[in-house]
Amino acid sequence: MKAIVIGTGYVGLVTGACLAEVGTQVVCVDVNAEKIKNLQKGILPIYEPGLEEIVTRNYNNGRLSFSTSLAEVIPGADIAFIAVGTPPGEDGSADLQYVLQVAKEIGTYMTDYLVVVTKSTVPVGTAVKVNREIKQAMLNRNALIDYDVASNPEFLKEGAAVQDFLKPDRIVVGVNTDRAKEMLERLYHPFLLNGRPIIFMDIASAEMTKYAANAMLATKISFINDIANLCELVGADVNKVRKGIGSDARIGNAFIYPGIGYGGSCFPKDVKALVQTGKEYGHGLRILEAVEAVNNDQKKVLFSKINRHFDGMLKGRTFAVWGLSFKPATDDMREASSLVLIEALLEAGAQVQVFDPVAMHEAKKTLGDTVKWCNDMYAAAEGADAVLLVTEWNEFRLPDWTRIKQLLKAPVVFDGRNIYDNAYLEKSGFTCYSIGVSQPAISVLSGS
Repeated sequence: MKAIVIGTGYVGLVTGACLAEVGTQVVCVDVNAEKIKNLQKGILPIYEPGLEEIVTRNYNNGRLSFSTSLAEVIPGADIAFIAVGTPPGEDGSADLQYVLQVAKEIGTYMTDYLVVVTKSTVPVGTAVKVNREIKQAMLNRNALIDYDVASNPEFLKEGAAVQDFLKPDRIVVGVNTDRAKEMLERLYHPFLLNGRPIIFMDIASAEMTKYAANAMLATKISFINDIANLCELVGADVNKVRKGIGSDARIGNAFIYPGIGYGGSCFPKDVKALVQTGKEYGHGLRILEAVEAVNNDQKKVLFSKINRHFDGMLKGRTFAVWGLSFKPATDDMREASSLVLIEALLEAGAQVQVFDPVAMHEAKKTLGDTVKWCNDMYAAAEGADAVLLVTEWNEFRLPDWTRIKQLLKAPVVFDGRNIYDNAYLEKSGFTCYSIGVSQPAISVLSGS
């Protein structure tokens, strides 16, 4: 079986590499010639654990190849995945221009029966538009070739995308013909040997499933963050509350960890797009509107704590930021909470020293020379007024606190992900702030 994957971002590259890993002949196509040239050299455009090894192995054995020409590689293909970006427009709706352009090109170049699968995250009704573009392109060249359009949303977590694809919880596929169903069932058979289901449904339901799943997860995050902020006011400990409610099987522990807001390429964009879809159909999604508002406010919580501790006198102070990416195990800086925090600190006249194990290169594209780039977390802490934990990378979990105390001007820690033992740090002489826990009664100014 031959598959074409158009787009070599997170979704496209992971999809192509993992399909090749189980024996499918795959060509990944992208209009970015430099990206394709780098991929042919083994240089990946993203950081994703395990992906480089799979790409290299399958490229070397000939199952995975890269091209800039859809016209050259589409003959003989059985399935074409559209995995290009759908960035949010000004109103929050998904911009489908790249998806529809690819559909037009498929209709222009296809030579035999093809299942055209939307893998990009797209709103309900996109398959109809994709079908229209393909059909019009074939009419323009007086061609009459049978094809099917299907929807196959991805459920890949950045930082665990390879394992999610190889060992999925479920595979969701929207089809409207038996022929397309049989083709996709055969393609995905190797991934179902763990007993997990492939769920076939109509195309509109498949398109909605992706948005509904991400919106539910985002809702859980904003819910626990809202509760965390109330816990601080009433003197409760959200870490204990989380354990109390998470033990209820109807709720569960997943995605109820308090912090400083969600980011990345999926949740912010998908919540906005689903809210906009509701507006287009005259149905306000009030819960999701609140989810987005809570998340936007939550990204400012750590700065508020810092500002209160130093009585608003941040000018001239130095802060160590540990972690930049929106979550661990990725270099993705899209909608990262670190950017909101750093911008606020810089506007207040503070200096910022940063370290991230993976995302430094990507972060420099946004932050440039506005911050000091450090080689490790200890270098970032040297001479700082406080440590600000933003992304919970494993190497930040158990630092040498004695050394940190010596490096800082004063022992102050702002834990934006609740990974530290406050009681231990306080016994060690630190002032420690976290999310959803009543703060120290007295602010201890440092470096005054």
